[in-house]
Amino acid sequence: MEFKNDTEALQAFGDKYKTLNNEIGKVIVGQNETIKNVLISVFSRGHCLLVGVPGLAKTLLVNTIADSLGLSFNRIQFTPDLMPSDIIGSEILDEQRHFKFIKGPLFSNIILADEINRTPPKTQAALLEAMQERQVTAAGKRYLLENPFFVLATQNPIEQEGTYPLPEAQLDRFMFNVWLDYPTFAEELQVVKQTTTNITAKANTVLSGAEIVFYQDLIRKIPVADNVIEYAVRLVNKTRLNSEHTAEVTKKYLQWGAGPRASQYLVMGAKCHAAIAGKFSPDIEDVKAIAEPILRHRLVRNYKAEAEGISTEAIIKQLV
Repeated sequence: MEFKNDTEALQAFGDKYKTLNNEIGKVIVGQNETIKNVLISVFSRGHCLLVGVPGLAKTLLVNTIADSLGLSFNRIQFTPDLMPSDIIGSEILDEQRHFKFIKGPLFSNIILADEINRTPPKTQAALLEAMQERQVTAAGKRYLLENPFFVLATQNPIEQEGTYPLPEAQLDRFMFNVWLDYPTFAEELQVVKQTTTNITAKANTVLSGAEIVFYQDLIRKIPVADNVIEYAVRLVNKTRLNSEHTAEVTKKYLQWGAGPRASQYLVMGAKCHAAIAGKFSPDIEDVKAIAEPILRHRLVRNYKAEAEGISTEAIIKQLV
């Protein structure tokens, strides 16, 4: 890809994003904010957790994004009997009696971790190294994962029988925690019309793996003003009980606050949010726009907040 300068490349990125959004819109009705957040996490080299009741097209959304990005894609259905080797792969003895590593489904560009909370912690933990270091260690040997690599996980918030809540360390590795809501009446009408005939819509490929890596590097190069970085870091500091910037709402309703990854993701997400909007540098409004899905899964409410029915989203609104 040849561009005269980064400004021209950023303009091209904005155009590509619009085309990508239109292609996904052929298959997915509504869910505009969800699609936007998933794509921001992709271009920011992050991972995304999609939480919603059954039937809201979480799996279809990930499938469609994989089609439009032209990347290798594997779906892993998480079940209570799934083992770490079922994900990362295992060693076998070949015909020459040599140990040979057979790669598991984790070796792909996009991983759909379906119903991630249905598998025991031992198997959930198999994803930790892959999500952070983009590598897998098996039998003492490191195997690098393909670039780009991102995990898009789904979770059902209603059924809690036979589930294993994700530990804080794993939740922290997800850039976004995106809640999917029911469609509006008009959107559901369109969904029913689209899905009850023999005609099926399919998204065309818009970007290649090399182009995605190029735009990921480009977004990291976007300059950010000091006051924007300070706002992002102060916002995260407000969520901590022992910080010099602790907010009153934190003292009242929070047990634990967000870690440094939240500050990093706020700045990276703001860069991508600005690029999508056609801006060459993010401002405080870009940080505010993505604060909720970044902080939602990093704040632990105390008993008082739960007893009074104060949601994490309400706390974030006060902090922002």
